[in-house]
Amino acid sequence: MTGFDEMVDWLVVGSGAGSMASALVMRDAGKSVVILEKTAFVGGTTAKSGGVMWIPANRFMLADGESDSAEAAMAYLDAAQDDHPAPGTSPEKRRAYVTQAPRAIDFLVDKGIALQRGATFWPDYYDELPGGCKTSRTVVAKPFDRKELGPWRDKLRKGFAEFNVTLVEGMEAQGHRRTNKASGKMLLRIIGRTLRDKLLGREYTTAGAALQGRMLKAALAAGVDIRLNAPARHIIIADDAATGVETVRDGKSWRIGARLGVLINAGGFSQNQAMRDRYIPGTSVLWSQTPEGDTGDMHQELERIGGHLAQMDQLVGYQMTPAPGWDQTYVAPGAQSMTGKPHAILVDQSGQRYMNEGGSYELYCETMRKRNTLVPAIPSWAIIDRNYVELYAIAGKFIDKKIPDGWIESGYLHTADSIAELATSIKVDPATLTTTVARWNGFVAKGVDEDFQRGARAYDNCGFVGDPFSDQSALGAIDKGPFYAVPVVPGDVSTYGGVVTDARGRVVKANGQVIDGLYATGTTTASVMGNVYVGAGASIGPSLVFGYIAARHAAGLDNQP
Repeated sequence: MTGFDEMVDWLVVGSGAGSMASALVMRDAGKSVVILEKTAFVGGTTAKSGGVMWIPANRFMLADGESDSAEAAMAYLDAAQDDHPAPGTSPEKRRAYVTQAPRAIDFLVDKGIALQRGATFWPDYYDELPGGCKTSRTVVAKPFDRKELGPWRDKLRKGFAEFNVTLVEGMEAQGHRRTNKASGKMLLRIIGRTLRDKLLGREYTTAGAALQGRMLKAALAAGVDIRLNAPARHIIIADDAATGVETVRDGKSWRIGARLGVLINAGGFSQNQAMRDRYIPGTSVLWSQTPEGDTGDMHQELERIGGHLAQMDQLVGYQMTPAPGWDQTYVAPGAQSMTGKPHAILVDQSGQRYMNEGGSYELYCETMRKRNTLVPAIPSWAIIDRNYVELYAIAGKFIDKKIPDGWIESGYLHTADSIAELATSIKVDPATLTTTVARWNGFVAKGVDEDFQRGARAYDNCGFVGDPFSDQSALGAIDKGPFYAVPVVPGDVSTYGGVVTDARGRVVKANGQVIDGLYATGTTTASVMGNVYVGAGASIGPSLVFGYIAARHAAGLDNQP
């Protein structure tokens, strides 16, 4: 190769989970690696996320004595596909994922990355399908002390929970307002642990930032060259193959050649309103939880060189409620678990309920967007009662004793002594909303949601959506005043479409031809899951696993154990 300012074996664009996994594979094979990160922080969208990975038959669930297999996972993924096959998935690609996912996790653990099971009860989002798991296929990182990174500690992107707690512990502590002793004890343990860490000068983070912190530490120790503020401008193509990337160094163009290949893991396009308007109309960058670098640059570049973009209308939804000041927060207040808990429902602007408020957050937001094409539904309204506010938070705050300043004055929170008065306040037909709530209360009395089957799935009843401490978990009457309403909009934690890749992570053109030397993973790609989000970690899991698969292929390790 000629015309390059430097040469490297493996060149990676983006610093998410898949990037780090691929880099560790290559360094283990004795190859040189450069990771280009266009922002000032390492970690990508992964660092700001929950950091959960959907990994069938992983070592942690098997160690717990559970049975799972690639065959069961394949049956589940196959059953989850709709009648219109998505270009980003195929039986071969799904098979590659379910067989290589546990191997990728084993590889990382062998490299000293401390992982654990996400929970023993975090079911697949469509657990009723063949092969669906009603316990948990999730894997997460253990909380991580940033101080272990030394001079890199401030270069790790901030997570949403910068203290020593797991997602499961946080969920368990939510029951502290009930007469649940375990929840109260968990809350006290978290408080005590946080105070102790502060006294000892520890700087713990959890979830996605913990995963990326641990991956970053391993990558640095392995000799990976990570460059910040280094945006990729162009993918260099010669003789129909990717040979390198043009980036920026000291303010000037810098061309890096790649002997074994280029991996693109540059995130999605959530922060690009023009692309959103083109592919996902009716959504807003203001509602996205992704970092500032999630602007779709590489989507456009991959399309320019012949890559085939698909599933571009898909979002990893994150239903959120825009409470006053939300736009100044690092992570906007989610509504994922709000309307799925007892004593709450979601209605459109006509006052009609139109979905199962539990289940997948991706499906929740997609349903809201589709409903909005028929009836105004953005925003929709969460309808709740006094029973709810005495037990659960709204936008992270308990309002039963004191409503936060500005919530009513700004028009965010509506409250009334009757459902009819509440309807008038939110400009919904009183008769329609009264009928909707009465119908819901009738279902609660029967113990069955006859319209949308909320509570029928195991996932609807877990602590991330429903209330496992409640007798009915997902159901609860809206019958105790005063009544409340807050808006809910279809936010996201990433887009979910991009360039099509094959079972080895290679970028594919519309005619099916592979672009030699060019690989992609993460939300830069059209998801292997198709047009569905099958369970917690269905985006980070594939990002990591196909980074691992791509690096092994490029390094010639495919046929080695």
